[in-house]
Amino acid sequence: MSEGPVHAPYRPAEAGTHRPSKGERTRARILDSATELFSRSGFHAVSLRDIAAHAGLTHAGLLHHFPGKESLLIEVLERRDRIDARELFPGIARPGAPVPPPAERLRLLIGVVARNTRTPGLVALYAKLSAEATDPAHPAHRYFTRRYRLLRAELSDLVRALQGEAGHPGDLDPVVVAGQLLALMDGLQTQWLLEPGAVPMEALVRDFLDRLGLLPADRPEEADGAGEAGVSG
Repeated sequence: MSEGPVHAPYRPAEAGTHRPSKGERTRARILDSATELFSRSGFHAVSLRDIAAHAGLTHAGLLHHFPGKESLLIEVLERRDRIDARELFPGIARPGAPVPPPAERLRLLIGVVARNTRTPGLVALYAKLSAEATDPAHPAHRYFTRRYRLLRAELSDLVRALQGEAGHPGDLDPVVVAGQLLALMDGLQTQWLLEPGAVPMEALVRDFLDRLGLLPADRPEEADGAGEAGVSG
């Protein structure tokens, strides 16, 4: 995992037609370096000087963009969430934006699972930091608490909508299913990091949803591309 880039670099221009300034490009380079080093070694083992050197900057140059390691960590975490939220949870990312149909939102969610198999560094980062952040003193504790609260709420709404489309509302508690789905995805990620070839994450998530009657049949034109959803990484 420490060999070569562990993630696709973020490019601010991907979010629209805005041409990034030199400062924005530098911030993105710092975030890319911090993501790689945090993924490899965890939060506590990495210093700001390590990140600055990796990004080709001086320590003072990094501090010009980020006042401390805690603020840098939160920005690393929130950057991925902002990208995913634009596709999966537009109500959070852009209040008032049209919400895709439930089947499309589920397809995008499964696409994120497939995408994670191509970004092991970021998967490792979330697995490592979410465990570290169970300590209330950890700088990311509030971030992960809020993140899981929002994910449970959004996934509960999605499950409820899928139940309605399938014609069996109320058969299963959407809140319970949302918690189970999050637990499954997180647990699979840990197993996959340990033994990638033995844990087909996407297939196992699909099987779980199918057993609950929540997996719509793929349209023929989507069958080959279900794992290539347009969710940036």
